[in-house]
Amino acid sequence: MRSRRASAKRKGERLRERYQGQSLARLEDQRFLTGRGTYVANEHVPGVLQAYVLRSPFAFADIVRLNLDAARKIPGVVAVFTEADLAADGIGDLPCVTVIDAAEPIVVPPRPALARGVVRHVGDPMVLIVAESPEAAMAAGEAVDISYEARPCVTAATAALQPGAPPIWPEAPGNSAFLFQKGDAAAVAAAIASAAHVVECDLFNNRVVAAPLETRAAIGFHDRKTDRFLLSVTGQAVHDTRRVLANSVFKIPVEHLRVVVPDVGGGFGMKNYVYPEYALVLWAARKLGRPVRWVSERAEDFVSSAHGRDFFSRARLALDRDGRFLALEVKAVANMGAYLSTSGPISSTNAAGSAIGGVYDIPSVFYEVRGAFTNTPPIDAYRGAGKPEANYLIERLVNLASVRAGIDAIKLRRRNIIRKFPHRTAMGMKIDGGRFGASLDDAMELADLDGYPKRRKQSGKAGLLRGIGMACFLETSRGALNEFARAAFEADGTVSLAVGTQSNGQGHETAYPQIAADLLGLPISAFRFRQGDTDLLPGGNGHGGARSMHMGGAALVMAVEKLIAKGRLIAAHLLQAPVDQVAFVDGRFVVDGTERGIEIGKVADAARNPANLPDGLTRGLEGDATNGSDLYNFPNGFHFAEVEIDPDTGVVRLDRYTIADDFGSLINPRVALGQVHGGVAQGIGQALLEHVVFDPEGQLLSGSFMDYALPRAQDLPVFAGGLNNSEPTKANPLGVKGTGQAGSIAAPQTIMNAVLDALSPLGITELDMPATPFLVWRAIQAARANSRSQPL
Repeated sequence: MRSRRASAKRKGERLRERYQGQSLARLEDQRFLTGRGTYVANEHVPGVLQAYVLRSPFAFADIVRLNLDAARKIPGVVAVFTEADLAADGIGDLPCVTVIDAAEPIVVPPRPALARGVVRHVGDPMVLIVAESPEAAMAAGEAVDISYEARPCVTAATAALQPGAPPIWPEAPGNSAFLFQKGDAAAVAAAIASAAHVVECDLFNNRVVAAPLETRAAIGFHDRKTDRFLLSVTGQAVHDTRRVLANSVFKIPVEHLRVVVPDVGGGFGMKNYVYPEYALVLWAARKLGRPVRWVSERAEDFVSSAHGRDFFSRARLALDRDGRFLALEVKAVANMGAYLSTSGPISSTNAAGSAIGGVYDIPSVFYEVRGAFTNTPPIDAYRGAGKPEANYLIERLVNLASVRAGIDAIKLRRRNIIRKFPHRTAMGMKIDGGRFGASLDDAMELADLDGYPKRRKQSGKAGLLRGIGMACFLETSRGALNEFARAAFEADGTVSLAVGTQSNGQGHETAYPQIAADLLGLPISAFRFRQGDTDLLPGGNGHGGARSMHMGGAALVMAVEKLIAKGRLIAAHLLQAPVDQVAFVDGRFVVDGTERGIEIGKVADAARNPANLPDGLTRGLEGDATNGSDLYNFPNGFHFAEVEIDPDTGVVRLDRYTIADDFGSLINPRVALGQVHGGVAQGIGQALLEHVVFDPEGQLLSGSFMDYALPRAQDLPVFAGGLNNSEPTKANPLGVKGTGQAGSIAAPQTIMNAVLDALSPLGITELDMPATPFLVWRAIQAARANSRSQPL
């Protein structure tokens, strides 16, 4: 098909400027900033009941007595339910749908929507209360008479795997959830045995909460006439949610459940999954004949939503005498929490395994990770999903290797960066290209390395320790296979775009129309973007893995091309010309070598009348497509950070941060850069502030924003540098590489390398995240005490 701009010659006509590549203001922001966003919590639903979930205050306990009589007598209470009520109606358990090639079979223990006699983490749901108001439901929760018999608990994954640890599930001996292995163990062992240098370190990737601005929420509806459910939910993947709930929980045909997602106030992966509350509001709506809404409180979200990271690794890197990397071995333990979440094991297995080794040419790699059950909320994918863990450990190792081998950290990286493409990694990933070395050059220039000695001297005069850190990153971006899209002209002349991805802040309402506007030669105001409804498309895999433009954008290109192909047939019929002489150029179908043509909007109007159609075509002008590509793209880059540390207080101040990233073609550079800045901010939070902490009884000590520190504006420097678009990927027709996760993948190790550089004069070479004032101060005090104890 000759399409878009390439074919017909239009006498001296100047084609309009492309939308792709322009930093347009986000179209959706007008709605958000004027208070017209639609969220589950403020959705007006006549007659809706309010749900409250009573949760376990114990990390591990048997429920020995449960009396609901007083709760049911609270004015305004409609019903109080327990797991026995769910079982009586045949409601199934929540599944884990992750498929991994495990060395030892994966253990998936039962996860009922309400606890079945035993609670296994603080926040485990036990009782569902439905009332006319949230206040009545909460009052009934306080009136529930319940007694427990506490059991010993364990919250750390490494401790859970030790002999004698409290057994959490009878199905999981030794609390092991799975064992995953990838790579060539024998080749790695041989390389390590013969290496000139072997560096080893233990690293902990701290547990974090996603903490989106909007907490989780859901409304369940049930139509008794049609026996069809409707779930309105703060989610990121409507079709996956529908499949899990219909197939495993309610055991009904998927057509009997519609899932819709209105505007979403952030997700970061945490809203991808199916939670007990979603099943509960649907079931209660059917049971009571009225819609039921549940909205999580912030403290409730801390103990009931999936957490991220919590990953311990012991890594070894082998080098030859010239500092070339020979082999990498990683043996890790991943905390899974008390249950396997919907996609729980994926982050620490397939996802991390794809990025182990980062941007470096390492001939042999072996990766092993064991999942562990603990008495904590379940772990699942959080922004980056395994790629931050993989990149963190290799970049920390490279810095340590530069010290041990006596080779400058930049020279060591440059010596080992992948330079020839396509490149097949030791883990089997085929990288089609990238600016690995060029991004390093860019970052060095942007970071003003020549001025660093002067800045360090000035910090020293102020009594501060200054350090500079650097790190490369590599993401393997694709997410779930398959994506769906539809483009159609509507009766009012607008073009509706429906894509199976899901925005929760990424600017899809702007980026997708930018793509379609260029393809169809129409102004961006002509488009209406639609998402988040299982009735729109036959499928869709939502958000996750920085996949939207790579998978969804490519699907949209295919759908629009099908629309144009159909329009070309109709236009040829209307213009009475052979189809092979009709081309589509800048919004018009034209006949080659003539002045005859017709605008696509008029073709769409004509297509509504069957009399205007050639034989075999249906009414309307539309195109549907499925993108079944299994190709990955590889966002990459190089970051620098500079920190100042007050040795008397341990306070770390991030003074400078430089970004040099390769994301291929950019649909909207401003939106892409905003995504990167947001990711970096989350990486800064993990490196310096954020940490989920439990006490020995499994109580969450960092269960609110009083104790769990998110980065604020004062914690962030002005970011330097930006994004390079000179190396488009060949993995999709747009040439784009995923931007949504990269910042959170790159920032933690960049900052921690800077912190350790600042502390290096004190002999401090190891420190785990987060580098909070107390932990840094403690490390400084220990180093000073050790220095004083050394003989002269």
